[in-house]
Amino acid sequence: MDNLIDIKGVTHAYKTPNGPLPVLDDLNLTVPEGEFAAVVGPSGCGKSTLTRLVAGLMKPDRGEVWLHGELVKSPRKTVGMAFQNPVMLEWRTILQNVILPLEIVAPSMPSADRKARAMELLSLVGLEGFENKRPSELSGGMRQRASLCRAIVHKPDVLIMDEPFGALDAFTREDLWQTMHQLRANEPFTAVLITHDLRESVYLGDQVIVLSGRPATTQFVLDVGYPGEGLRQLDGLYTPQCAEMLATLRDQIRIAQGRQPGPAVH
Repeated sequence: MDNLIDIKGVTHAYKTPNGPLPVLDDLNLTVPEGEFAAVVGPSGCGKSTLTRLVAGLMKPDRGEVWLHGELVKSPRKTVGMAFQNPVMLEWRTILQNVILPLEIVAPSMPSADRKARAMELLSLVGLEGFENKRPSELSGGMRQRASLCRAIVHKPDVLIMDEPFGALDAFTREDLWQTMHQLRANEPFTAVLITHDLRESVYLGDQVIVLSGRPATTQFVLDVGYPGEGLRQLDGLYTPQCAEMLATLRDQIRIAQGRQPGPAVH
């Protein structure tokens, strides 16, 4: 399987009044095409910086970021992004919000085709009938569903999500996890998810990448080996296998924070 994302020896620091603030140090990671990578690590370790580098919104001080075999040097139209705050435009309907990326990256696409594409996704995530509503008329979970549709409406090479479910209640969050699996089944894409929720990382990810403390490097990679289809149901989060994976990740986070690993899970 070819790697869609290939990050090679990336080092980066931010300029501050007190001098450089190192954020990433010789970071190496790959994401194969079609896979879902969840990235976890201590607060402030550079997870969001990583997403900006992949999207081409900033350049690393050293190292290279490759996307689909091309060196990333500038912002990429083939990257979709979803954030904790959906940032929907209130003066546009939900349908018009979802269509927006197509207006930018495919201006010659017929209007009817844009609408059909957007409606296809809205129906897939359960928002059919709400396309003419304004963002303020929808709940937080519904706005996030619309935001996910907007992020993939132009069929990007990669979908980057920075804590997209972090502000939602537990029930809505789990509902959206299942929505993500529906979207992947119907709209295959490569994804990078930044999250602080280890359960979320294991449920959604094909691999979980643990970053070390700042300046961050790749500390540990967990391959989420769910045998069979049933374990991608929410009940799979309560199996002994999942408990073992979560315990491993918690230990890795403790190590990244400079703390001792916890007791073994039996």
